[in-house]
Amino acid sequence: MGITWIPGAERLGDGDIGGGMDTPDEPPRVVWHTTESGAGDAEFDSTADYLMEIGAEPHLLYDPTTDRLGQFGPLDESARALRNDGDDRTNRTGRVCVQVEVLARASEPFTDYWKPGPNFAALLEAARSWGVPDAWPAGDLASDGSESTDRDSDTWHSEGGHYGHANVPGNDHWDPGAISQAALLAAGPGDAPAARDEEPSDTAADGGVSNDDVSDVSLANVIAAAGSDPDAPQGATTHRDDVLVVERALHAEGLLSAEWLDGSFGTSTRDAYAEWQGRCGYEGDDADGVPGRTSLEKLGAEHGFRVTD
Repeated sequence: MGITWIPGAERLGDGDIGGGMDTPDEPPRVVWHTTESGAGDAEFDSTADYLMEIGAEPHLLYDPTTDRLGQFGPLDESARALRNDGDDRTNRTGRVCVQVEVLARASEPFTDYWKPGPNFAALLEAARSWGVPDAWPAGDLASDGSESTDRDSDTWHSEGGHYGHANVPGNDHWDPGAISQAALLAAGPGDAPAARDEEPSDTAADGGVSNDDVSDVSLANVIAAAGSDPDAPQGATTHRDDVLVVERALHAEGLLSAEWLDGSFGTSTRDAYAEWQGRCGYEGDDADGVPGRTSLEKLGAEHGFRVTD
């Protein structure tokens, strides 16, 4: 099973935007859009409200200038950002068809000026958890509105990877513009899955990928970080990778400000975790901000990570 709710992403709306996929046995993909607007928090909020008002929600809304990320619905269900290709419901193609609206204009490629951070890395990590390969099956993207692109239906159904809105059959938009496809993929963590011609033998029966693709968080590491980072110099990181996963989950819960998503289990993160422990029913010394297995496993179940020793 892949990540359905991205750690660090704000919840937008009620989470109900689509339904099941029509062709879950087909390869997974991500589709990139631009909102044809400016960026910034005011634009983010107004665009999110508008997309919900007109019933055209993607899965994700991303600001390339602030790394702010919002999520309208679970990644394993369909979104509403694409037109159908005749009777073919393009929003429901593949194991997943993750729709990303970027606060940008197609005429000004956002990879020329963006500032990708931990939220963008988490976005790509979530896509990869579903087996989306680092590939652009339809080739180049359009550099202006007059340039045609590959919208081949056979490619769309048979090849997993990343597509622009300009590559989707039945659609006539040319976004996201001539972004750097290589730079976009390079901003993610680690290695992506290789493209597959057929389902691997260990794929979960429900259409997701194996549990090996879920992020692991070491309980011992985060306990050690919670004990040492608050008294260390500002920004000290004892076990950055483990802590960052926990911080993204706390941020998604509305307990930790985005400015503290730094991989340091400092006082702000300990305070946020103490609030999470309170939500789990702990009080007094049991809600001291130092993770325990039960509360951490509950957080992981909500936000797509697995707790190890």
